[in-house]
Amino acid sequence: MLRDYDAFPTLPVSDLERARAFYEGVLGFQPLEDFPGGVRYASGACQILVYPSAFAGTNRGTAVGFEVPAEAFDGEVAALRAAGITFQTFEMDQITWDDGVATWDDENAPGVQARSVWFEDPDGNILNLGTRYAS
Repeated sequence: MLRDYDAFPTLPVSDLERARAFYEGVLGFQPLEDFPGGVRYASGACQILVYPSAFAGTNRGTAVGFEVPAEAFDGEVAALRAAGITFQTFEMDQITWDDGVATWDDENAPGVQARSVWFEDPDGNILNLGTRYAS
């Protein structure tokens, strides 16, 4: 079954060099494999494929989420801000916002809260950085 295999997000981009500047220069990814149709990056135990496509920027939902330990979240948010990243906000019940950071109670895990930020790559692919912690 497919659940037995690693999945990897694929992100369409309009300009591969611009995307590489963002993913490598801003987010700090190192190329795992270059090939004519794109570039693969390692991300924890997973991989991300960034590839040129005429459909770049057409997905308006979150394309990739990164789960970080609670103790690393604020530092990662600060690093993204320092790199010029602006965070998106939106209306959703149960979420409170503080300077672009969302916080909410995890309704599936009593006593657990979640924090997240959402931001876009140069093509509008929406990325998420999140954490969960005991409240």
